[in-house]
Amino acid sequence: MTMPTRPLGTTGPQVSALGLGCMGMSALYGDADRAESIATIHAALDAGVTLLDTGDFYGMGHNELLIGEALRTAPAELREKARVSVKFGALRGPDGEWSGYDGRPAAVKNFAAYSLQRLGVDHIDVYRIARLDPEVPIEETVGAIAELIEKGHVRHVGLSEVGAETIRRAAATAPVSDLQIEYSLISRGIEEAILPTTRELGISITAYGVLSRGLISGHFTRDRQLAAHDFRAHSPRFQGDNLRHNLDLVDALRKIAERKGVSVAQIAIAWVLSRGEDIVPLVGARTRERLTESLGALDVTLGEADLTAIEEAVPPGAAAGDRYPAPQMAHLGTE
Repeated sequence: MTMPTRPLGTTGPQVSALGLGCMGMSALYGDADRAESIATIHAALDAGVTLLDTGDFYGMGHNELLIGEALRTAPAELREKARVSVKFGALRGPDGEWSGYDGRPAAVKNFAAYSLQRLGVDHIDVYRIARLDPEVPIEETVGAIAELIEKGHVRHVGLSEVGAETIRRAAATAPVSDLQIEYSLISRGIEEAILPTTRELGISITAYGVLSRGLISGHFTRDRQLAAHDFRAHSPRFQGDNLRHNLDLVDALRKIAERKGVSVAQIAIAWVLSRGEDIVPLVGARTRERLTESLGALDVTLGEADLTAIEEAVPPGAAAGDRYPAPQMAHLGTE
């Protein structure tokens, strides 16, 4: 299989049609195996995946160190093709608690210095604040990234989980290559205002949560017990009646997948791939087995009849429950 590529916005690089989201290898979804995580990153690079996504607050630096080790131990020709996207700005305490976001220019440069050291690279390909800092105008935050670009420490400006108005303000300050935001069959909020805005401005979408944190992967069961430190144990979509309703949607999707001889996860990823050449899905595979399944979505062709059946099985707005607990929803910039 030859990995197709997609442009990361009009100002960004070409990257693989699928990116690898590495967060689950360090935080939020339960325990992960370090050796298997590194092997999975190596397998992704070997398969032609070039986009690796992380955040400096994933495991309080653990994820960047993990990626740094994986890049350092990968063959040189694969390491040179890798493009690393980093989110910054989330503030955490020693016990893992969240305490807001910091988008001040001095903080932006400070975060970048630590990320470069942990990753073991001389530049970050796409740099973005994880959530908008309500106390700092986006122009100041993006302006600081632009200064890092001028000095060669960063290649491209990215955004994360902001709305149409903020996107326009950021793009008026410096060229923006990409917006990272949740987009899946059951999280389609960007379609009304955000996606038209990014397309107007030539900004690509890096879609995370394409399997809704495993909810629509086809592997999540109704009786699964989640550890207290697993994000999903507190996520509204994984609670009680919401979970039962959402897994009913998955069962409807499973019938379509079975008719095509593919997995539920592959149908869900293929649907995101079908939304446009400007959308790059991030797959959160933590093992080589799950990575192989996700890569199989590239071979799934969805015809008009398939897309109609999928829309009928999982129509827009069908999911029960918000995608984050209420306190975190307040930080999402979907104006």
